[in-house]
Amino acid sequence: MRLRTERGLPDRRWLTVPAGRTVLGVIHNVTSATRLLDVLAVFEGDPRVRVVFACTGSSELDGGVAEFAAAHGLFLIPWEEALAQKFDLAVSTSRGGDLEEISAPLIGAPHGAGYNKKLSRNPESGIRNPESGAGAGAFGLSAEWLLHDGEVVPSAIVLSHEEQHARLLRDCPEAAPYAHIAGDPCADQLDASAPFRTEYRAALGVRPGQKLLLVTSTWGPDSVLGAAPDAVRRALAELPYDEYRVLAAVHPNAWYGHGGWQIRNWLKPCLRAGLILPPPAGETWKAAICAADAFLGDHGSLSLYAAARGLPGLLASFGADTVAPGSPMAWLGERLPRLDPVRPLAAQLAAAVALPSAAARITSRPGRSLALLRTLCYRHLALPEPQFPCVPRPVAVPEPAPPGTPVGPALYVDTRVTGREVAVRRYPAETQRGAAAHLGADVHVVADAAEPDPRLRALADVLVARPGADPAAVLARNPGCALVAGPGPRLVLRDGREFGVPGGVDPAVAASALLAVLGEGLDPAGEFALRVGGAASALRLLRAPAGEADPGFLGPDAAQ
Repeated sequence: MRLRTERGLPDRRWLTVPAGRTVLGVIHNVTSATRLLDVLAVFEGDPRVRVVFACTGSSELDGGVAEFAAAHGLFLIPWEEALAQKFDLAVSTSRGGDLEEISAPLIGAPHGAGYNKKLSRNPESGIRNPESGAGAGAFGLSAEWLLHDGEVVPSAIVLSHEEQHARLLRDCPEAAPYAHIAGDPCADQLDASAPFRTEYRAALGVRPGQKLLLVTSTWGPDSVLGAAPDAVRRALAELPYDEYRVLAAVHPNAWYGHGGWQIRNWLKPCLRAGLILPPPAGETWKAAICAADAFLGDHGSLSLYAAARGLPGLLASFGADTVAPGSPMAWLGERLPRLDPVRPLAAQLAAAVALPSAAARITSRPGRSLALLRTLCYRHLALPEPQFPCVPRPVAVPEPAPPGTPVGPALYVDTRVTGREVAVRRYPAETQRGAAAHLGADVHVVADAAEPDPRLRALADVLVARPGADPAAVLARNPGCALVAGPGPRLVLRDGREFGVPGGVDPAVAASALLAVLGEGLDPAGEFALRVGGAASALRLLRAPAGEADPGFLGPDAAQ
């Protein structure tokens, strides 16, 4: 028996739910598909309406569509069959493909934060390409995208703001009567998700006291990855390891234009240093915007959404030639500072600019988008709307990240001793480049005893022993090492002295504090204030009695 891998619309006799209306969801690529699902939330809970999907095949960057459809359980039919069938309504969040051939009223909506880019159609393939001509209209608002043989293709053109209507009147007045200002469902969902910031931060692995930097990169040569590829590495190199997490939200077109393996491979040193890199087809980026403390972006929609949430931001790159004049993105580009390649990043983030008024430029119907879109869709379906309300729902809490490499990153550690206080700041060693102003004059290296880079292992003053290891053997194999942390809450110096580490303190951090105290010629006995990752705690290093062999020894005052 042969299984069909390409399915058409099934005969109604095979359907379980006899929906009276069928809607076609038009997919251009994964980017448009994610926004399409935002819009199609208007049909939630209504068994009178079924939705099937088809991909136009008009995008050079439509890789991943089949996987996206499978992951989300979309009923995907071939584009040729979609054009041969009649539907009660079609919804598209892009303008590529032969949309004029669809036999249904067509609602066209944007797939980002409004209409911000200048993109020109290739007349032979329908593929969109960056357009740098000063006279090019915005993608989705100009005649080349809205007209076919002089006729307006969409039955309704969804706008999120009145300013877009003014641009539509200027660039394609024939289409202006079909415009409907219906707000932005993504902006509304971000607002609905804001109260769950704590849950999102916990799911992303952001500890109390840490800050989350969101790096947003659109696609193309003017994006962060294209024009400022060192920005992600620099963020991880300069921002203290215990004080910051860094998350990179990379546009699906970049993922599928190069392949996920390639993107991850380019960023592999950053991943080893702690970079969070969510997959392209999910909604982790929405949770990250709600969880973040600042952003480093470009001319992609995520920068606008982040600014609208009130996050302070910098621009690592900005494709001004591809941004539509008068758009919210152009407004953003005029106001956000550019990343300085020389000035310390932490100081630049401290001076980053917040533009909360960006929210008013993304949508002029805050909180009402789904309700307005539902009214529009049901009017075209000639159905009464469901009686239950249609409101934005918070984005789901991201799934915890899978376990990473079993070997943690080697770290450059900068310590400061002031009286009985020890401040510890750590930076991933692999991301450093030459002399760095953020590192002190006298730093030491902490590495796993199984660190695969022999250079870093040889430089390490502190080695973290693997479970079951003998600290004496670790010291013997590594003559440059002064101290072994572990196994367990234990510190062993090369001269044989041994100290116990109180519960709740990372032995590797305690080891760095012990080196700093000894380096100042201080007696490590007694209590110190330990500052790391923006938090302070008490540290009492307890000397093991001579001959004590218990690796779990903490001494009689361990609980104090």
